[in-house]
Amino acid sequence: MKTFSIAIHGGAGTLVQGMMTPELESKYKQALKQARDSGYDILENGGTAIEAVEQAVKLLENSPLFNAGKGSVFTATESHEMDASIMDGKTLNAGAVSLITGIKNPISLARDVMEKSEHVFLAGEGAMQFAKELNYKLEEASYFYDEFRHNQWLEIKDTDSFQLDHAKKKDSKFGTVGAVACDQQGNIAAATSTGGMTNKKWGRVGDSPMVGAGNYANNKTCAISCTGSGEFFIRGVVAYDVACLMEHKELSLEEASNEVINKRILELGGDGGLIAIDSQGNIAMPFNTEGMYRASKSSKGIEEISIYK
Repeated sequence: MKTFSIAIHGGAGTLVQGMMTPELESKYKQALKQARDSGYDILENGGTAIEAVEQAVKLLENSPLFNAGKGSVFTATESHEMDASIMDGKTLNAGAVSLITGIKNPISLARDVMEKSEHVFLAGEGAMQFAKELNYKLEEASYFYDEFRHNQWLEIKDTDSFQLDHAKKKDSKFGTVGAVACDQQGNIAAATSTGGMTNKKWGRVGDSPMVGAGNYANNKTCAISCTGSGEFFIRGVVAYDVACLMEHKELSLEEASNEVINKRILELGGDGGLIAIDSQGNIAMPFNTEGMYRASKSSKGIEEISIYK
């Protein structure tokens, strides 16, 4: 039987270690463990990589601890605009949504775009129309309300500041969520979901829903989910860049991931990290910030749940 494995992240950049209480750290690790194990169980029972990454990301979206789904940050208009994407490494099919509101699990809507529409990427009102046609329940704004997130917004509302959850100038640091998996058939998949930037304006979209920037999967190379300063990840086409280095320069998963995160993205001025997997079940989780909420599990018996370096 082939090696199967999963890796997840809850964002790069973390609470400064001094601000992280043992109780809070325990909550993060428990949430990461639950999401990872839930995805891993699907793989262990012969499920597909797509099913595993969707399930893991849904659980992270359901937790107020992470900036996705329930824990999404507030925009300049005190609303929530969520983005998500998913990609199947076997077929190169992908689905993405952006600027959606009231959807409990954006990653499931992204999967429906991939499987139930002729398109790859739906945004704003059109994406919401698609969700309504599929009878998605719209949650009240109160479902997404989180006091900590609201306080983050109150600090900078009515200014031109926006805040990446892990930006150095703030200690309130969280980010995107994502998962990558390799199933027993050697097929891989990636899923990424985010609430974006606090106080973002004008329908800003980050790298998370963009195929090749924040999310990518191809059985020939790797599956990637990114987290970090989205503008830089878009310009660096980061997720695809890792795959490209593997395909054309024949770098290993580890080498390609490190080259992109610890050299190329830094040269552009960006910070963040990614999780990566290949069709042999190998995992890489590089980041250039103080930490990255991350967890992984492999049928080889290797397990990890970490926050700091």
